[in-house]
Amino acid sequence: MFAVIKTGGKQYVVKPGDRLKVEKIEGNPGELVEIKEVLLVNSGEDLKIGTPFIDSAVVTAEIIEQGRSPKIIVFKKKPKKGYKRKKGHRQHFTTIEIKEIKV
Repeated sequence: MFAVIKTGGKQYVVKPGDRLKVEKIEGNPGELVEIKEVLLVNSGEDLKIGTPFIDSAVVTAEIIEQGRSPKIIVFKKKPKKGYKRKKGHRQHFTTIEIKEIKV
């Protein structure tokens, strides 16, 4: 059994037991989160496709970790003009483990 979910503006193919790094989801480690934006569910012979989402389908996941990615340096420069800008960015992420797919 697997499902296609949408979270953080991205789509992921998941099955129970998978661990994913997704855009930040509010919550503390150990809490359960329900993802209701399910695009597709395949349970063996049965295939359900949403338009765009399946109303009855819910994917339950546990938050494992809240973290931040390594720093990325954004540097802009225009030659001969004396223009330089340096800025850093660290993206927040959430590591989740898929527990259950309900149709």
